[in-house]
Amino acid sequence: MDIKYPIGKFEYKGEMTTSVTDDWIKEIEDLPKLLQDAVKDLDNEQLDTPYRPGGWTVRQVIHHLADSHMNAYVRFKLALTEEKPVIKPYDEKKWAELNDNKLPIDISLSLLESLHKRWTTLLRSLSSADIEKTFIHPESGVVSVGVNIGIYAWHGRHHLAHITSLCNRMGW
Repeated sequence: MDIKYPIGKFEYKGEMTTSVTDDWIKEIEDLPKLLQDAVKDLDNEQLDTPYRPGGWTVRQVIHHLADSHMNAYVRFKLALTEEKPVIKPYDEKKWAELNDNKLPIDISLSLLESLHKRWTTLLRSLSSADIEKTFIHPESGVVSVGVNIGIYAWHGRHHLAHITSLCNRMGW
């Protein structure tokens, strides 16, 4: 198994159907509970263990998910309310080093639970025309709302797998 990409990189080449986006939205909805279950028995030493050599700690991964998904939520709202907005990227590595990433994970787990309720409510309300709307990422180019739903469903599974594979490797 690839420790850096335990579920592989995001790829989708199929037709963007309601069934596909519904499945992705369900994955986004389920992530907060799956994360809570994955980390509920971990102590501070385990939370401060990197998921791979040179990688983030479990604590940083949890806080990163909150940071990333807050940014994603805003990007969706911009794409839905503006004509091809250019979004602002951020340096996730520098964000992961900021002092708020040392806080207890419950803060970000609660944030993710609330954020994902709002996010999935928004996503479930989208029309087929909304799914086709786009934003421009300065580094990635034009991204559709539909593909971005898939990217963030993958993103959650990707980081959850970092945590669960570490726990399995360590026998936690």
